[in-house]
Amino acid sequence: MSNEEQPLLSVIVPVYNAAPFLERTVASIREQTVQDLEILLVNDGSKDASGKICHKLEQEDPRIRAFDKENGGASSARNVGLSNARGTYIGFVDADDLIYPDMYEKLLDGARTLERMKITRYLVQIGREEVDEAGQRLPDVVPMPDRRELVTPRDFAESLLLYTGDASFCTGLLPASFVRDFRFPEGTTGEDFRLLMEMAAMQEGTGLEGVLRLPLRGYRVVHRAGSVTRISDNPSKFSRVYVDIIRHADWCEQNLVLRFPDLGPAARRFGLYERLDYLLHVPIPDMTRENAFYRGTVAYLRGHLRDIFRCPALTAKNRVYLLLFATAPRLVRKVHWKIRGKKILAERGITA
Repeated sequence: MSNEEQPLLSVIVPVYNAAPFLERTVASIREQTVQDLEILLVNDGSKDASGKICHKLEQEDPRIRAFDKENGGASSARNVGLSNARGTYIGFVDADDLIYPDMYEKLLDGARTLERMKITRYLVQIGREEVDEAGQRLPDVVPMPDRRELVTPRDFAESLLLYTGDASFCTGLLPASFVRDFRFPEGTTGEDFRLLMEMAAMQEGTGLEGVLRLPLRGYRVVHRAGSVTRISDNPSKFSRVYVDIIRHADWCEQNLVLRFPDLGPAARRFGLYERLDYLLHVPIPDMTRENAFYRGTVAYLRGHLRDIFRCPALTAKNRVYLLLFATAPRLVRKVHWKIRGKKILAERGITA
């Protein structure tokens, strides 16, 4: 493909220390039934052989372009990809995941359906499956719709707040004319959630018009040991995800609700639930007066006791934990870790 040619599709792949699985991931993109595409590999300052692999793949396939940059995170790598993408449509794939051979064919079919409806600012999403490194199926993180459905920005935002929607760009396709007006927030995790919420919160005529959900699987998320995750059985390991998502929750309460006031209860529930998640995982030594974020989290709970009681989306167990954390956070955390630690040991066949 020459520099003058405009491909139908640009697939942006941020790459960081992905050497063991990068070639397999790229192969799943090269083997798409849609061949009119370009693949942008953005090496985000990898310390392994990822950069060399990117340039090797570039030599093998004229549809591949490789870029090198200093490490700045997945968002900054994606933004480099957006600045260099030439396609009419844009998609994203993580460097350690896989996609079905016809994923983009199905997404493009959905995109053209929306364009026939005169909808130009949209996201088309396909279903996903979760697997471990051995390829064994894991429980679904996001429920897949049983039929093709066009969701309004308001309903899409609500689904993300209630954990029933897919807050990932990797399962989607967007028109370049729309997504090029945006940039992924850098220096944070949960960037997909935040940007999708920003798109939904924009006033009519500038933001997202709708999300088309397809009742098909097309993206395979591979859960690998050592990846960015919330799950850890070590109390000294604490992911910044817990902090960043609370900041995103506050943004939703302050901004998303301005456009969709009726989403106030869902946004408040999201903020409460994410604070509960934080307090269930923050290392006990960090629960001090010197930790301003921790203090602010507890203060938020104490200032929203009425919401804890009244929020219909919270379970009885959620309410009990939130009230206990608002009252005696360190004691509750210690008891919770003691119970959880015994459970982990029992699962491993170790007697305490």
